[in-house]
Amino acid sequence: MSSNTISFVIGEAPPPRLDKAIARDVPEGAALSRTRLARLVADGAVSVDGIVTVDPKGRVVAGAAITVTVVEAQDSHIAPEDIPLEIVHEDGDLIVVNKPAGMVVHPAPGSPSGTLVNALMFHCGDDLSGVGGLKRPGIVHRIDKDTSGLLVVAKSDAAHHGLADQFAAHTVERYYRALVYGVPDAADPRLRGIKGTNFESGNVLKITTQLARHKTDRQRQAVLFQGGRHAVTRARLVERYGSPEVLAQIECWLETGRTHQIRVHMAHAGHGLVGDPVYGGRRKLARGALSDAAAVAVSGFGRQALHAAVLGFDHPISGEQMRFEAALPEDFETLLALLR
Repeated sequence: MSSNTISFVIGEAPPPRLDKAIARDVPEGAALSRTRLARLVADGAVSVDGIVTVDPKGRVVAGAAITVTVVEAQDSHIAPEDIPLEIVHEDGDLIVVNKPAGMVVHPAPGSPSGTLVNALMFHCGDDLSGVGGLKRPGIVHRIDKDTSGLLVVAKSDAAHHGLADQFAAHTVERYYRALVYGVPDAADPRLRGIKGTNFESGNVLKITTQLARHKTDRQRQAVLFQGGRHAVTRARLVERYGSPEVLAQIECWLETGRTHQIRVHMAHAGHGLVGDPVYGGRRKLARGALSDAAAVAVSGFGRQALHAAVLGFDHPISGEQMRFEAALPEDFETLLALLR
């Protein structure tokens, strides 16, 4: 098993903790994230002035000689699979993919193969420098199996950490398109009576709640106002459909990124997503509001009508501002054409 040794000296006024000090001073070309360095310390792969230390909280002084032994990234247990991908952007550090509806992002007990990660393992091959010591793509965010649209995936440890920091700081730009029942509008007094909802200028619906796993149905998320995790969704009306109006296309953007966030928040506001089997339901529409063809298409739409349309972030290595857009997929576009 081959390894690489990195040696450097701690600079002036180091942070009090060893892991933070070496993260500050490790050569940039080593491409090691803070998380990876902390793990290397715990694994006994870091020495200070020739003495191995396994305490990431240990103190270190300026001028200390640091040696880090990094074992070459090992092959992952995840099998590469030759699955077609729509690549929007790729460089040595990351890859942006337009994921089709129906594809799971990461292998799990119910979906051990056919996932985006399996496809990326095949596509990237030896171009993966290793994330967390394994040759695998670094997943920093996910979209649901039956949601289509844009995802960024890291190809190196440093890129993985840099992207994760941006998602944690909520600085990543993420816009979604959705088709919902009803028309979320500031003129609707019903919405003003729902806890956690209010309207901002420009007819922007803001939904602020806590979210947590449902107590009895582990496949669902539930809205809470105590406990759980803070979640904020904003939505703006794009287009209305029907006479009377019974459906709307909306643009949503996330301040936080929780599991099922848009789906559960819009359902909480009384505007569940068309086709959503978990939160949206199959609602009866007013007779004659839509053409027969449109009504059949809405009732038969086989997934939640949700698409991750815009993704923007700073490149984790170069700092370049990056922004990508993905057009609505064919099934979504066909449904809207019928509604119009």
